[in-house]
Amino acid sequence: MKYFMGVDIGTTSLKAIAFNESGEEICKYSVGYEMQHPHPNYSELDSIEILNAVVYSINKILDTLSPSKPAFISFSAMMHSLIAVDDQGDPLTNCIIWADNRAANIAENLLSTEEGERFYHSTGVPIHAMSPFCKLLWLKENEPEIFQDAYKFIGIKEYIFYKLLDTYVIDTAIASATGLLNLYSLQWDKSILETLDLTEDKLSQVVPVEQLYYTNQNSNKPYILNVSTDTPFVIGGSDGALANLGTGSISSDSMAVTIGTSAAVRILSDQPVTEKNMSIFCYHARGGQYIIGGASNNGAIVIQWLKESLLQTKESHQQLFELAEKIGVVSDDLLFIPYILGERAPVWNAHAKGIFFGLSINHTKAHLIRAAMEGVTYNLYSIARHMMKKTAVKEIYATGGFAQSSLWLQILADIFNCKVLVSGSLESSALGAVMVGIKALNIPIAIRPSIVSEHEPNLFNHEVYQKQFHKFERIYKLLKSEFVSTNQLITPIPA
Repeated sequence: MKYFMGVDIGTTSLKAIAFNESGEEICKYSVGYEMQHPHPNYSELDSIEILNAVVYSINKILDTLSPSKPAFISFSAMMHSLIAVDDQGDPLTNCIIWADNRAANIAENLLSTEEGERFYHSTGVPIHAMSPFCKLLWLKENEPEIFQDAYKFIGIKEYIFYKLLDTYVIDTAIASATGLLNLYSLQWDKSILETLDLTEDKLSQVVPVEQLYYTNQNSNKPYILNVSTDTPFVIGGSDGALANLGTGSISSDSMAVTIGTSAAVRILSDQPVTEKNMSIFCYHARGGQYIIGGASNNGAIVIQWLKESLLQTKESHQQLFELAEKIGVVSDDLLFIPYILGERAPVWNAHAKGIFFGLSINHTKAHLIRAAMEGVTYNLYSIARHMMKKTAVKEIYATGGFAQSSLWLQILADIFNCKVLVSGSLESSALGAVMVGIKALNIPIAIRPSIVSEHEPNLFNHEVYQKQFHKFERIYKLLKSEFVSTNQLITPIPA
């Protein structure tokens, strides 16, 4: 029996999943890893730990399903990661991820300039600390030795492919999210590279998402996969674009909403779209398709933070959601601004902070949890409204860990006033990677994601949420000027 393997390189875990010809999961292995914050505003991962997780998980699938072999192994990965490596491909830095805000001041200074606006419209990537472009500017200014000594600057999927397959390649979907790729030519943008004093040989070769590779049996690499040399490796794409594909959100009148560690709202488009105020991103997806939308730093990580750091409870996420379900709509007028990791869309403010507003002596743990769920969803709605003005969205496809919570799905339906659909596989990015692999190898089957649940909006709840949503936006606008660090408030003493 042949099966298809999708590998999803996420922010907090690595997942290897085997699917059958119907798109059903038949085997899955997952390895978690910790986000590191060695300094304020830093968010990093250990690249070697992720590589080991990839090898372990793929080999577990291979061993479990042996003697059956995969028809291919296809990859999905998070966007916006950056690693400086030496000429042996070994890391000079940790993997700097999307949540890293060390380049916030650099981004803010560039944001309001004509040059910054030109770079955005050329690449579709808003000027923000998340982007590898801004991270590279920071490295050039603050770590000049690393910037000069680096053999290449790559992302996490490129690192995995080099260590396993001896090649530096990057697919157009991941490359498009770096802020270095021209959205129209799908080649590295020369004017941006000139700004960085970088040459193209410092970056990987750009290839289509369907590009195939094979292992080299003569390689001296220490990372051994138990695959035959005729097993194709499909480079695949970005987790965001593949999540749309894996849920079935492939038309302009449907929207994909993902809440994993981070969160995002995305619509597929047949042409690139940018906006004057940089309110949305636009990245290449595959072929002639692009994804437009907005990404939030603050998804389910908000619930994890609340559970582990603030409430310090051993209750499971499901138990906390069950408590929250007993609370009425809008948590007795309690509001939560969820910007605990700063924020990308829609406010583009790396200095933004989280706020509980309206706390009273009557509020409980359940109120805090529900307010956090609503706050994350309000922020996504604020992003989505920019897109919903341009196209009539008839349905939302939900993906990510939050789709296991019927309460959160209903909150989403009520706030957006739109039907929410949940596909049979919650691992939509891995399934999307498999669908790309099937096309890359011209395998004559068509996987159509199944819908296992639907959530219709409650109009009364929507009207209540609308009032709270406007308050949510007002509170942020009133307080955004207060989101500065203590260091920014201290006047330096003259020497």
